[in-house]
Amino acid sequence: MEIRHFHYIRTIYETGSISRAAQQLYISQPSLSQLLKSVEKKVGAPLFDRSTQPLRPTTIGRKYLAAAKHIMEIDAEFRQYVEDELGCAQGNLIVGSSPFRSTYFLASFLPQFQAQYPGIRLQLAEHTSKRLEEAVLSGDVDLIIATQPVDTEAFSCAELYAEEMILVLPANHPLSKAYDLPQDCRGNLPVLPISLLKDTPFIQMHSEQKLHHQLLSICEEGGFTPKIYLQTRSMETALTLASAGLGATLMPMTLLRAFHPQTPPCFAALPMRPCRHALVAWRKKAYLSHAARAFIDSLVDYCRDKGDDL
Repeated sequence: MEIRHFHYIRTIYETGSISRAAQQLYISQPSLSQLLKSVEKKVGAPLFDRSTQPLRPTTIGRKYLAAAKHIMEIDAEFRQYVEDELGCAQGNLIVGSSPFRSTYFLASFLPQFQAQYPGIRLQLAEHTSKRLEEAVLSGDVDLIIATQPVDTEAFSCAELYAEEMILVLPANHPLSKAYDLPQDCRGNLPVLPISLLKDTPFIQMHSEQKLHHQLLSICEEGGFTPKIYLQTRSMETALTLASAGLGATLMPMTLLRAFHPQTPPCFAALPMRPCRHALVAWRKKAYLSHAARAFIDSLVDYCRDKGDDL
């Protein structure tokens, strides 16, 4: 069977529908149905249960999909190996990142990387921390920009930079006035014990984002469970809502330096000075192409050179 047949069958599985898979693959539905029947004839058994919607793989279908995924990974690694042996700094590279890091971090790095390696074709895959880690482990993404902690048994990684986590409060919050909190995050910020916010509602990030769990951990250290007003997947939204007076939030300094909501909030440091470390990570023992190695080395050098300006 051809490699593309594996790709077609996997797309049927991922979409749960022959018609949706055909649209995604830009081929006709009858052609894809005929291809599936042809593959099933060679296998000698159905790969999908047609009585369910979405389509679900049969027992043999699940084995086929697992084998197809393995074969596709071997094929991709071999093609990357050939490109590397030919000495070409080229190839395709899929990099996973949160929308926040794509906007405020990668956007400043990628022009420099593209100028240095014009033969490397990049594709960005944007999602939450949890989904990105799943994507790199499944082989759908080559590298991800992640934050600690990561499973070191599953991932190899290189550290990029550390960013301090800062409390953001509305300007009209009683603590903003009592502590004379500044509306500029630069310089030495006043320290505000997190325990003073036990009665303040919080704008929290989604549970698939590590910042969600970091807020819970910090509040637990302060002896309380935060009152959550709402959750969002967007750091810019959380910062804007906190600025508008809907509650407090916890944000990385990287965002606070780059994004300024229309209504300026107030800022405070925490006594424990919590930080999180940004990493570039990849599946452990995976073959790293020349393009992937070039991206990792360039990104590490870029972060080292930028230092505190990130």
